[in-house]
Amino acid sequence: MKRRSAVAVAIVVLVVVLGVAFGTGLAPGFGSGVEDGDASSSDFPTQTPTPTQMSSPTPSEEAERGTPTEDTSTPDEESADPPFVFEIDSIETCGQTCRDVTSTLTNQQDERAADTTVYSRIFVGNSTDTDDVIWQGKEEVGGLPAGDSYTTTRRVELSLTEAFAVQQADGWITIQTTIETDEQTLTYAERRDVI
Repeated sequence: MKRRSAVAVAIVVLVVVLGVAFGTGLAPGFGSGVEDGDASSSDFPTQTPTPTQMSSPTPSEEAERGTPTEDTSTPDEESADPPFVFEIDSIETCGQTCRDVTSTLTNQQDERAADTTVYSRIFVGNSTDTDDVIWQGKEEVGGLPAGDSYTTTRRVELSLTEAFAVQQADGWITIQTTIETDEQTLTYAERRDVI
């Protein structure tokens, strides 16, 4: 009887420890939302912009444009076309909570964009609070000549805890993309229903 009670207590303790580790992100790969080599939250140039595009696209729609929410250019530099277009070209399933996302950044300016870096974050629901980040990445583009495009594929893997959080938000996520060059910083945000 004592041995049976000791085993039951050990199992309960193990379940509690695992629950705390996975629920708070202490276990590797769970709850961190940051891949090795990607930027930490403090490295992102824009912390909490307000999303301006609130559409309800289906997951099968492969290409959409975000709307810029912040532009540090002067009014004289503004034009009808945004300086950059950021598009999601395709989303491929690579597992239950994994997607390979191919995206393209196009420089629509008349001159080269120097020292270009793209920062992307995915938030649960309609929030852009840093506590709601479930994935983030950073892509060093470098110089991007006028009219040229840069295409890349990134793997977005979520832990089961992060995927459950998306499910609890009725499948809604907010994708925030910040394009930083040596002359300007623009942030695009869009909301998607991914379930």
